[in-house]
Amino acid sequence: MHWPNRLFVALLFLVMAACQSAEKTIPATAVQTQAYPLATTTVPLPTLTPFPTLIPTLTPSPVPSPSPTFLPTSTPQPLISLLFTGAIAPARCVQAAIDQHGNADYLYDEVRELFLQADLTIGTLNASVSDIPPKTGCKFTFVLVSEARNADAMAKAGIKVMSVATNHIKNCGFGDCGDRAFLDTLANLRRADILPVGAGNNLADAMQPVVVTIKGVRFGFISLGMVEPLAFATEKSPGIAVLNDKNLKEAIAATRQMSDVVIVLPHWGSDYGPNPNSYQLHFAKVAVAAGADLVVGNHPHVVQAVQTIQGVQVFYSLGSLVFDQTWSLETQQGVIVRVTFQGAHYQGYELIPTHVDGDGTVHIAGKEEAAQILTRIQKASQALIKTP
Repeated sequence: MHWPNRLFVALLFLVMAACQSAEKTIPATAVQTQAYPLATTTVPLPTLTPFPTLIPTLTPSPVPSPSPTFLPTSTPQPLISLLFTGAIAPARCVQAAIDQHGNADYLYDEVRELFLQADLTIGTLNASVSDIPPKTGCKFTFVLVSEARNADAMAKAGIKVMSVATNHIKNCGFGDCGDRAFLDTLANLRRADILPVGAGNNLADAMQPVVVTIKGVRFGFISLGMVEPLAFATEKSPGIAVLNDKNLKEAIAATRQMSDVVIVLPHWGSDYGPNPNSYQLHFAKVAVAAGADLVVGNHPHVVQAVQTIQGVQVFYSLGSLVFDQTWSLETQQGVIVRVTFQGAHYQGYELIPTHVDGDGTVHIAGKEEAAQILTRIQKASQALIKTP
C-alpha cells in the first residue's frame, strides 16, 4: 500500500465513527456478532451444470468453431474450470475471531463446496501466515499478520495456488524479524500443499512460474507486484517479483515455453476505487501484447472493471474475499471469478458476488447485493469502453 494511500486510509478511519480510534482495541466478540442486512438472505451455491452466466453484458462472445483440421472422430477437448478469489487477509479482527473459534475453517464454510468442485482454485494472499510474528489483536494497524493454521484452512477450502506477490506478504511487526515471517509464510503454504507464486529467495526465484497440468493442459501462473517496494526481491535478497515492463515480458515469455495457457496475477492499482488507474491499464496492455491468455489482478480491496483486450480477458480487481474492512459496504464485497477453458481454449467466465463479515466469514451474496456488485463492475467496465 502506497504511503499516500496509507495516509488516506488512516484519516478515513479517524473520521468514521465505526472505525474507532487507531489505538483502541475492538473486542473480537463485537466482530463476531456483527451482521449485515443481507446475511439472512444468502442464496445457495450457484448451480455448476449447466454453466450459468451471471453477468451476460460482460461475457465475451463465443469462441469461434474449432478449425476444420480437427476430425469429427477426434476426442473432444475437456472442459476445465478455474476459480479466482479476491484478497485473503485473515489478520487483525479476523485473526482475533479465529482465536475465539479455535480454528480458521469457518471462514470458508459457505464457499468450500464451490472451491472444491472447480478443477483448480487460485487465491491471493495479502498477509503473512506465520507463528513468528506477534498477533496484533482486533485493532487498526497496517501490520497484517495471521497464524500458520490459516494455511491449513485455505488448503481444506480447496485453494491450490496462491498469488503472494502482494504488499503485506512480508509483514512481521517487530524490528529484528527480517525475512523470517516471509520465508515461513512460503514454507507454511507449501506444507499445506498450496503452491505459492510470485515470491522467493531472490528476484529470479520470485519470477518463476507455477505450472499445473489439468486434464492434459498445462496452466502456467506468474505473479508480480508493484505496490510495496519494501517487499520487492532483488538479485540477492528475498521478496516478491517486481511488476515492471521488463519483468512482465520476461516472465510471460519464459512461462510460454513450458505452458499451454499463461495466466498473469498482478498485484496493482490504488485502493478503494472501481476504476483501474493508468498503471493497471498500461500493464494490462503489456501483458496481453507479451502473450498472456488471461489477467486476474488484485489489491484495491473493491471490485473493479472487466475488460477485453485483443480477445484476452482482464479482471482488474476482485475485491476482498477475507478481510475485516467493515467501515464500508464496498470493502466487504467481492467476486469469485469462474473461468472455463475447453482444452487450452478460453470459453468465458461468470462472476459470483460475495460478502465478508468482520470476523472473516465469506458469504455468497444475496440477490439484491449481488445485483449491486455486478452493476458496479458493469459501470466501471462500460467507462473503459468509452475511454478513447
